[in-house]
Amino acid sequence: MALGPRLELRQGQGLVITPQLQQAIKLLQLSNLELEAFVDAELERNPLLQREDREEGVDGEAAEAPAAESESGDEFSLDRATDSDAAADIDARHDDLYSGASPGDLATGDAGPAGGADAGGSVDWSKAGRGGAFEEGDGEREGGGVRELSLPEHLESQLAVAGLTDAERAIALTLIDAVDEGGYLRADLAEVADRLGCDEARIEAVLAVLQGFEPTGVFARDVAECLTLQLKEKNRFDPAMAALVGNLELLARRDMTALRRVCEVDDEDLKEMIGELRALTPRPGAAFGGEPTQAVAPDVFVREGPGGLWLVELNTDTLPKLLVDHRYHARVSAGARGDQEKVFVSDCLASANWLVKSLDQRAKTILKVASEIVRQQDGFLAFGVEHLRPLNLKTVADAIGMHESTVSRVTSNKYLATPRGVFEMKFFFTSAIASSDGGEAHSAEAVRHKIKQLIEGEQGEGEVHSDDSIVDILKEAGVDIARRTVAKYREAMRIPSSVERKRLLRETS
Repeated sequence: MALGPRLELRQGQGLVITPQLQQAIKLLQLSNLELEAFVDAELERNPLLQREDREEGVDGEAAEAPAAESESGDEFSLDRATDSDAAADIDARHDDLYSGASPGDLATGDAGPAGGADAGGSVDWSKAGRGGAFEEGDGEREGGGVRELSLPEHLESQLAVAGLTDAERAIALTLIDAVDEGGYLRADLAEVADRLGCDEARIEAVLAVLQGFEPTGVFARDVAECLTLQLKEKNRFDPAMAALVGNLELLARRDMTALRRVCEVDDEDLKEMIGELRALTPRPGAAFGGEPTQAVAPDVFVREGPGGLWLVELNTDTLPKLLVDHRYHARVSAGARGDQEKVFVSDCLASANWLVKSLDQRAKTILKVASEIVRQQDGFLAFGVEHLRPLNLKTVADAIGMHESTVSRVTSNKYLATPRGVFEMKFFFTSAIASSDGGEAHSAEAVRHKIKQLIEGEQGEGEVHSDDSIVDILKEAGVDIARRTVAKYREAMRIPSSVERKRLLRETS
């Protein structure tokens, strides 16, 4: 067989995500602060991009109306939240760009528009989210190397194994937000209970669980409580030590005579006790990496309108407003002398048009996702944390006609300002337990309550239910649940096993 060079033509299909589409995808997951930094970098790099004055555009031309605004102004009521026309417009632009590729193949959903802006090319960015810069080469954020885990991230990572219900997890996330860099809880529990619409006793119960998190001493409300938590963990919180911790002001004044009297110990014991206190950590959170504290600027405002209708609108104050300076482009294009200059000007125009379109797309997508979240969780907004509904990304994605990965990107680092406070979008996604008869799913909180009722009723019946029997009872009631899930909920409520409950029942009878 002869060997020799030859030319062949082959046809094939392949999926290629251009740098522009990668940019549009990443814009979705940027926070407001990150987006602001990214836009600043683009303004420096691209001479055809300009910040739009609120009243007039470049060279005194009036700016065009923002593409993201609704006919009625800034507000989007819930009956407009799933506007099929808007969804069709998004999907059409996506399909034009990648004909034949499904959203699942792209894993981007409705990430970006296809093609450049029209000749007018301006967009009002008063209707979108916040954000920052990223490298275009490998897609990593600037400063995206390995960094220390922050205290809030460390605490949130422990929530997964804490055995909390959805409502308790929502309370826990609110308390984590109120922890300062030293690990102290800076929130009034009564105010938190009022904001979340639940009893203060429920907040205190969740706080008791959180105070068992690492590092020991975290979630304390003062130094004495912080030291107490650490001493209890070491099994050293005896009456004498409790008296010492309760009189730290005497220790600060070095009034040893008074300390010996209140602790009822001699000099040697007091010296050892003081040594134990000094070995403890008064700022347990200081060991973790921290970031500069910044006030959260919400991406979306939610307020109650007439007739109980929730109105959803994007933040109008924190976002850049960009337009493409076509007059400057015309002057520069006319003066371009060589091919290299013409290519540069052409690339700048295409990049500017794409960015303006991508930002417009981002605004619409955030608004659609936020509106659906509000529609799904209106019970929480109206009645409190006990009324959080089971919700996942797929439910929202199916409702608004987007891909699940798009919803995931949109809910990352985005915040809703509601009458009950400011919450990250991911706060509203809670787990669900399927129905055994194919009906509507049950919330984890409701199932937990049923388990608690069954066990509390054992004393009157004189019969102790095993975890397996509880599973059978719940399945008869239409709840499809596994035995290990029952055990997890029971342990989270600090309820002993059936064997221990039988023994206790015999002892009390």
